[in-house]
Amino acid sequence: MVALIVVLVVAAFVLVTLARTIRIVPQARAGVIERLGRYSRTLNAGLAIVIPFVDRVREMIDLREQVVSFAPQPVITEDNLVVSIDTVIYFQVTDAKAATYEVANYIQAIEQLTVTTLRNVIGGLDLEQTLTSRDQINAQLRGVLDEATGKWGIRVNRVELKAIDPPASVQESMEKQMRADRDKRAAILNAEGVKQSQILEAEGAKQSAILRAEGQRQSQILEAEGQAKAIDTVFKAIHEGKPDSQLLAYQYVQALPEIAHGEANKVWIIPSEFAQALGHLGGALGVNAAPDEK
Repeated sequence: MVALIVVLVVAAFVLVTLARTIRIVPQARAGVIERLGRYSRTLNAGLAIVIPFVDRVREMIDLREQVVSFAPQPVITEDNLVVSIDTVIYFQVTDAKAATYEVANYIQAIEQLTVTTLRNVIGGLDLEQTLTSRDQINAQLRGVLDEATGKWGIRVNRVELKAIDPPASVQESMEKQMRADRDKRAAILNAEGVKQSQILEAEGAKQSAILRAEGQRQSQILEAEGQAKAIDTVFKAIHEGKPDSQLLAYQYVQALPEIAHGEANKVWIIPSEFAQALGHLGGALGVNAAPDEK
């Protein structure tokens, strides 16, 4: 019975010793080994052998990129306005030894360093610059944090301002200003629309007047051309017919009433040709009447 107990104790001791001797480090993790209280080496991912009861493995350190969101912090701008800013930090442990021994709590250290740096940066900007210069603020924060955390074995990859909340009174004033700007832009767009509409209407009226004038001009030209052709046709017909003086006198006498018919004709002077035309006409009638009398 005693021998069995001794065997069981020895077996348990061997199992405990093996468990403390063989360590498996997961991927993207690192373990710091202390031998008799002093730093010995850093365990990388995979199977590792340590000396039991002499080497002590501290808590595993995550080597992956980590994201930490800090609580909103009140910050005073250059124009003495208090704004609340949320920050998000993307960082990665590059040296497990430095992250273990150079700083007690690197998460808390990064948070406090972010707050103090953010206050220094925002303190040199007014509210408008703070709201519109996020990229500049992010770059300044990242530069300061990366330089300060380098000795801790930490690399800061990105710093983002998640939210910038000005005071409620300032937010209300900004909303009123935005509404006023929107109303102004709407009024300008409406005026521009009315202006363009009036311009288009004027252009349309202009084009319509031009087309009407062009139509009248073409109509008058065609009418004049028709009259010219008619006169030319009549003229040719007269010359081809070879009229005598009696016929011309008769046509002249018929045209005189038309000449006198105009409303503007207040005084009508009978030309000398009228007497000659009557003489020719009378002579022609006398010639034609003689055979009848006979």
